[in-house]
Amino acid sequence: MSSPTVYLDHAATTPMVPAAVEAMTAHLREVGNPSSLHASGRHARRVVEESRETIAQALGCRPGEVVFTSGGTEADNLALKGIYWSRRAADPRRTRVLSTAIEHHAVLDPLHWLTTDEGAHVELLPVDERGRLDLAALRATVEREPESVALVSVMWANNEVGTLQPIGEVVELAASYGIPVHTDAVQAVGAVAVDFATSGVDALTLTGHKVGGPFGVGALVVRREVDVTALVHGGGQERDIRSGTIDTPAIASFATAVELAVKHQAEHATRVAALRDDLVRRVIEVVPDAHLHGHPELRLPGNAHLGFPGCEGDSLLMLLDARGIECSTGSACSAGVPQPSHVLLAMGCDEDQARHSLRFSLGHTSTQSDVDALVEAIGPVVERARAARAR
Repeated sequence: MSSPTVYLDHAATTPMVPAAVEAMTAHLREVGNPSSLHASGRHARRVVEESRETIAQALGCRPGEVVFTSGGTEADNLALKGIYWSRRAADPRRTRVLSTAIEHHAVLDPLHWLTTDEGAHVELLPVDERGRLDLAALRATVEREPESVALVSVMWANNEVGTLQPIGEVVELAASYGIPVHTDAVQAVGAVAVDFATSGVDALTLTGHKVGGPFGVGALVVRREVDVTALVHGGGQERDIRSGTIDTPAIASFATAVELAVKHQAEHATRVAALRDDLVRRVIEVVPDAHLHGHPELRLPGNAHLGFPGCEGDSLLMLLDARGIECSTGSACSAGVPQPSHVLLAMGCDEDQARHSLRFSLGHTSTQSDVDALVEAIGPVVERARAARAR
């Protein structure tokens, strides 16, 4: 298969950077289980621990706080379930979990499971029309019965509309009551400045394939002082909270990608934000009733989430795909039936508005020609999508 002409779905996954490919390839040729005591095992262990140190330095945390996982979904599950179980075991009153209505399903689904299977009381807090957490609602919810709150989980940046969340204020409020805070920072690392220690969060999720690393590897950064009950039991690897033989080549590649993404974050953000702003301005010139969702300033630099009234997002996506332009609706699809975006619904959109949007997300391989190609195609595509819907 030939490569896509234009790739504008970096929020779903971004191509591996060459240095990460090289790191992974080099270590794939080596033998050695990091838990083995012989020379090959010790070499593999050294690679893993050096990678842990690299990630810790990039994210402003201690090496011992980096727990390797298979990716963001596992890290979110480990944080939510593991911290909830530990907090409830220490004090049976702690059955409430506070989060937002716009979280990724890697957070929403385990929270639903905790509700149905573990007796948790999950409260999803509202956001405003720009997708930003209502801090007054959070404060009122916490202060209603702070001793019953097991943890708070608020994403660093929304994966659909790109809005950045007020993590500092969330941490300040929760810390005053001794409540741990988890954040899903999968979209944020490498896109905006992320420093674990400075942020004050207790646990943070990231994954490899969003920063130019491989699929199947990620991490939960979690303070040593926070008790986390294991999901998986076995050999006791990763602080005894994530057993299983760890993937040395993937971890080496992951660390390389994180280091480079963080090192070049500022210049990357400046470059893709300029492309994003050009994309939004020119698309709206072509389609005057198109509009941007999310916060106009406090947003991810590469995210352009646009609504196209009178269209179905899925139709737009497939029409653009036929022209070699790849993007996303950002909405869920269940059993082949398109569903309105839960994020847009939480932001106050009606069901029709929550179906007519596309997410264009730019990354390290994006170019001006990508934007030009989209601008050239979007007018005829919207016209055709509207005509098809009117029939």
